[in-house]
Formats: sequence, structure tokens, C-alpha cells
Amino acid sequence: MTFSADDLMQLKALHIEPAQAARQLAWLRTGQVAIKLNRPCTPGDGIVQIPADSHDSLHKTFAKAVAAGRLLRFVPASGAASRMFSPLHTDAVTLEACRTAERDAPACQSERDLQRFLDELVSFAFYQELKTAMAEGGHDLQQAVDERKLVLIIRYLLESCGLNYSQLPKGLLAFHAGADGARTPFVEHLAEAAQLNGPGGVAALHFTVSAEHLALFKAQFSAWRETLEETYRCRFVVTYSTQKPSTDTLALDANGLQLRDDEGRLVLRPGGHGALIENLNDLAGDIITVRNIDNVVPDTRKQVNLCWSRLLTGYLLEVQEKQHTLLKALHEQPHDPQVRERVVRFFADCLQTDVSLAADDKALFDQLDRPLRVCGMVPNSGEPGGGPFWVRDARGQLTKQIVEGSQIDKSHADQAAILAASTHFNPVDMVCGVRDWRGQPYDLTRFVDDDAVIITSKMQDGQNVRVLERPGLWNGGMAGWHSIFIEIPSEAFNPVKTIFDLLRPAHQP
Repeated sequence: MTFSADDLMQLKALHIEPAQAARQLAWLRTGQVAIKLNRPCTPGDGIVQIPADSHDSLHKTFAKAVAAGRLLRFVPASGAASRMFSPLHTDAVTLEACRTAERDAPACQSERDLQRFLDELVSFAFYQELKTAMAEGGHDLQQAVDERKLVLIIRYLLESCGLNYSQLPKGLLAFHAGADGARTPFVEHLAEAAQLNGPGGVAALHFTVSAEHLALFKAQFSAWRETLEETYRCRFVVTYSTQKPSTDTLALDANGLQLRDDEGRLVLRPGGHGALIENLNDLAGDIITVRNIDNVVPDTRKQVNLCWSRLLTGYLLEVQEKQHTLLKALHEQPHDPQVRERVVRFFADCLQTDVSLAADDKALFDQLDRPLRVCGMVPNSGEPGGGPFWVRDARGQLTKQIVEGSQIDKSHADQAAILAASTHFNPVDMVCGVRDWRGQPYDLTRFVDDDAVIITSKMQDGQNVRVLERPGLWNGGMAGWHSIFIEIPSEAFNPVKTIFDLLRPAHQP
């Protein structure tokens, strides 16, 4: 598999090694490797249920870490909002039907969605902004609603003549109405981090954003900073990063050839959220909480999230302290049978993983010396998301992993049955311990399962192209970590996948 001299120059400029590019093409042509499920993680078998009588202790452990300034929140925030508004995209016939139909007339799902959008428009946090934008364009929003002028309203909501929501990242859209104005998910993350730490401290957050929207995030922070710092009596330290061009991936066209543009240059695409393991690595943090941008609620409903963020963090800190104590002991006394037995018990009791006493000194130490993550898992309720499973890797070792449905070969009856038997899914609410027993940051790229890529098909410029996503940040990107899965209540998971999710009680004042 060869690249032209121009291809090599292009790859070099992006800091992509030719061998890595060739490997991407090989994956694209052969397809992804299906994850081999052994069984779903369930309560008592891979999922921990924290007893109520340990909550106070975990809260105190959390408070010590806050006082020591160890916490940082990491929020992937580059996702576009276009899919949120898919219920509003329909054909002209349906739009006209919604304009002329009686309220109680039978309607298809598209018509019902559009009628609901009009009927409940005032309940969306962006209502006032939309009203202002339309007024500036010479239109009255209420009159447009009364006359059911859907095309006009949707154009002002989604296009550049108005709010331009179809071109903005989800993190910058008005989600919640509040006394201090409409709040975006970006602002809600700031508010939650401030409340999590409590008054008088520093709330540190890092957002990964797309380069073209970085200035908008910074502007929104500048507009809200004084209000939020006065409200929560804290100080914010907010940083940003973008996906590196070196993590972009190649694609194949409909003929199975390298996808190229009109000038014959290789077309590369962002490598998915798995590329963000490098952003996480560059932070060289200590205790990092990870939460998706759209899983936020108004202040009046934050208590469940705040409680469980503290519990998950406290749990990780207590396990990490035991891990680091054992690593220090194993380093100083690698042949001591009592130390080795304590290590084996730690694997069994805290990590729910078997390890052999017969392992040589280096193997035992290396197996223990890994970054640690504690992941909240929500009981299944029909929401989308990957799930926690026991997985058999290429070496035959059994580990706990978060697996997406697209990584499973459902044509095999046994795999489909295991998937169907799963009881929990991953809401992306995790706490990561990324420093070793000496206090040095781990090189997180060492613990990625490079083979856990995801191959999908997408439409681009009118043709079906085959694209590659890097191992997901919380899937293959963390495959080599120590993982602990903890059950959290469904009330802690309130994602916004479509515009109508904003009408759920969790997102209303």
C-alpha cells in the first residue's frame, strides 16, 4: 500500500506517520474487529452498589481532594447540534399540512412533532432570543405562531438570519431558562463545577471544542464569568483545546479507494471522540471528572448529579489510595509474600479481577500500575449508550469494558443474547485517576487498545464513504485502565438528543 510523494508531504504536515496511515487503510478495507463479550456486568458481578451507610465517609474523602485542589472537569464540547433539530426538517407537504390542519386532526409523526413544536414553543429557553431575532427581521413571533408559519420560524431558529442554531455546537445553545438569563450547557457545566466544589474555592474545567467555535466559547465565558463567580462565590479556571490534526483519519470512497478531493489530495476526517485521549493526556491532571456536554440540568435539579459526582470521586480516591500504597510496598518489597497476597486480594476485592500469585515481579507490578477510573452506570431505560460488559481480549484475559453496540457482532446468537441480557448502560459520568503512586502523570496513550477502531459509512458530497473512528475515549481509548463500574440512579442522566428532550421535566424550571 503506497502513498505518492504529495501524499507523504501532506501526511507529514499533519504529523501522521505513513505506517499509521497505511494501517488505517487496512482497517477500512478489512473492517473492525468485533468485541468478544463474555457476559454483561450486573450488580454484584462487575457493578458495585454503594451502600447508604458509606456515603458520609465518601463525601468527606471528596472534600479533602477539593481542599487540596486536585479536581478538574473535562467536557467534550465540540459536538454539533444539527441532529438535535432533525424533527424540524421535513418536506414542504408536511409543513403545509401543519399550517392548515385542525389541531385534533390525525397526523403522521412528523406533523405531530411540528405541531408540538409550535404549541410548546414558549417553553423553550431560546424563546425570547428567537422573538428578538425575528423582531429585528421585521416579524412578530406570536403572530407567526398563530398563523402557523413554520418555515419562517424554523428559518430564524436554525439559519444565519436568526439564531443560527444548526451551525452551532450543542454546548452554546440555550437549554434552560433561569433568573440570570437563558443558560447553555457550557454555562451549566460551569455552574455545576462551582457547586460541586463549594464556595470559596477554584472551579477548574477544560473543554474540548472545534477550532471554529473557540472564540464563541471564550466570549460566552467572558459574558457569564462575573455573574457566576458572584453567585457561587468561587473563581473559575477554564481552559480549552481542539482535536489534533494528527488524530484525523483517512477514508475510502465508494470504489474502495483513498478518498480524495477535487485537487487529488487525501481527505481526512476528525477521528471521533477517541482522539480526545491525547487532549486528556496533555492536561497531566490528577483527578479528572468526565461528563458529556448535554447531560446537564438547571440548578433546581442538580442535587442528584452533585451527590453522585462526590460519591464516585470519593470512591475512586479510596481505591486509589489502596492501589498506591500497594504499589509502593511492591516496589520496595517485590518478593515479600504478604505484600504479593495483599495485591492479589486487592485485585479480587476492589477491581473484581483475578491475578496470579505466580506472576513475576515486573508483571505483577505492571498489572497493578495503571490509571484508574470509576464509571457511573445507569439501569437500562431505553436510552441510547454503550454498556458495561465482561470482555475476553486477544490474550484470553477477562476485563471489564464499556462497549458500544456497533462494536458487537450481533449476527452471532450468543453475542446478541449477551447484549440483550445487559442491565445497565453508560451515561458517560466518570472520574479518572491519572497519576501514578509517585504522583507522576501516566502516559495515557500506553493504555489504548489501538485495534478497537469503529468503521462506519457516511454520506459525503453525494457519495457513500467508509470512515474510521479511533478507539472511543471511554471504550478502546481506556481499555487498559483499571475500571470500576458503579450503579447510579437514572435521575442523574438527562441527555438532550433531540429538541423535544428540552421539554422533559428535568430541563424545565
